[in-house]
Amino acid sequence: MSDSATTTPGTENAGQPGWPTLPARRHDGQVAIVTGSAQGIGRATALRLAAEGARLVLADRAAEPNEALCRLIASHGGEARALDVDLQSHAGASALVEHTLATYGRIDISVHNVGGTIWAKPFWEYTPEQIEREIDRSLRPTLWCCHAVIPVMRAQARGAIVNVGSIATRGIHRVPYAAAKGGVHAMTVAMAMELGDCGVRVNCVSPGAIDNGRRIVPRNPQPLSDDEAQWMQAIYTQSLRDTPMNRLGSPEEIAAAISFMASTEASYLTGQVLFVGGGAIG
Repeated sequence: MSDSATTTPGTENAGQPGWPTLPARRHDGQVAIVTGSAQGIGRATALRLAAEGARLVLADRAAEPNEALCRLIASHGGEARALDVDLQSHAGASALVEHTLATYGRIDISVHNVGGTIWAKPFWEYTPEQIEREIDRSLRPTLWCCHAVIPVMRAQARGAIVNVGSIATRGIHRVPYAAAKGGVHAMTVAMAMELGDCGVRVNCVSPGAIDNGRRIVPRNPQPLSDDEAQWMQAIYTQSLRDTPMNRLGSPEEIAAAISFMASTEASYLTGQVLFVGGGAIG
């Protein structure tokens, strides 16, 4: 085995690695896509990547909050473009990739964050239409975005894809969402195996129970029934019970993990599902 640590000049033959050289802004000059960027984990990730030097294309159907995020990034010296596109279709994902290439000429990082459960109820209470909507929301955008961006990264012989999963794969009252996020976990590993020798890494960050605050656009705008409120409360109770740290996480804590997985510091990591859930796992 060879020691790949960077050595200080003059210490190459000293028998010990020298002081490592680390980038001050590890994404400086890179081009990154972030989907679902207008709020929550996506917004925190966009801000983190921008602070670390990335130029961004931010995709979200909530157009005004997404534009406001771009303005905030620009006010701090960063660069970001907003795009309103439907990522539940292959055409939408392809349009996102084409727009990014037309704007910046390459894609170094692609973070696929669109998703989130719409309803919370026992599986047998879901209608067939609700099951289809959950899968359309939390599986297809990641699948289509990966399919659209991989050819670009393969041609470049470099790139980092970070999908966003969930520990809901080990939880109650969200079976369709769990199925979708389980699919995200599985596709991450399978794609990483196919891409392992071409310079493209694929990893997944799977959040635990996160305090996202009040959503700008609610996933389910309808008032909850008494049963639905009880089922939602049961999710919170179960999530905290199964979280050894006994607290909710923050979007910024997930963004930090995503930024690491996208960076060259994670250059020997691919096909990994990293559970960032205070000790909880999916």
